[in-house]
Amino acid sequence: MVINVASRLFREHGFDGIGLKDLMESAGLTQGAFYKQFASKDDLAAQASRRALESAFHRWSAAAAAHPQDPLGAVIAFYLSMDHRGERMDGCPVVALGSDAARQGFDVKASFEAGIKDYLDLLGPWVGEAGDGEPGSKAMATLSTMVGAVVLARAVNDEHLSKRFLQAAAESVLTGASAGEAQQGPVQ
Repeated sequence: MVINVASRLFREHGFDGIGLKDLMESAGLTQGAFYKQFASKDDLAAQASRRALESAFHRWSAAAAAHPQDPLGAVIAFYLSMDHRGERMDGCPVVALGSDAARQGFDVKASFEAGIKDYLDLLGPWVGEAGDGEPGSKAMATLSTMVGAVVLARAVNDEHLSKRFLQAAAESVLTGASAGEAQQGPVQ
């Protein structure tokens, strides 16, 4: 329960933007109960990050499973949407917390690294890369484009400009993926 609440609140406020007292109150518990469950706020941040990234991965997987003929298109449709742009508490943790995670300790970074690798493992075959265990440059560029577009779309007030960032990224990713398929042939 606390991990789920923290996962959402960290995405909304950042790791340092909310204190333990407010976190625990939001979970319906006292601050004293925190230390019975977690070694430190860093421990909670690592567990909450892991949970948020797992949730995001399941969302990607569900979108892909619902549209097996075009899994990349399905993920792009929700990820690079104005709805996702507005999901401060439930959106992609890499978008919401990526720059914060870079300033955190080993365990938080490890949670992010594992989640990012999961994203890359899904993207690889969709952009025409063989699954040899090592992320390919197309998958990395695709993820970078997607995350960057949502970050930029959230950073501006102008809704039209925000939509244009998302649309441009979607076009770029889908064009790049279809070019990769044309060069390498269909992915089995």
